[in-house]
Amino acid sequence: MGPARKGTGMDPTYVLVLAIALIVALGSVGLIRARIRATAPDPGESPFAVSTEGMKICARCGMGNLWTEGRCSSCGRPLKG
Repeated sequence: MGPARKGTGMDPTYVLVLAIALIVALGSVGLIRARIRATAPDPGESPFAVSTEGMKICARCGMGNLWTEGRCSSCGRPLKG
């Protein structure tokens, strides 16, 4: 006869440690998502900075236009300067 085989089940302590690690990981993800949501800009606003150097910004619609333009390319309103 061969050597006695151990059970194929997992040790209860190991299962408990894995369950605690899973709970901590899920809690951390939840906290990170809540913090991102709390500090996020308005939904229509991009989180990335955009350079407007050499551009005229329309006071009516916020569209960036070339500095050589006299009217907004989006709404047609006359641009200042």
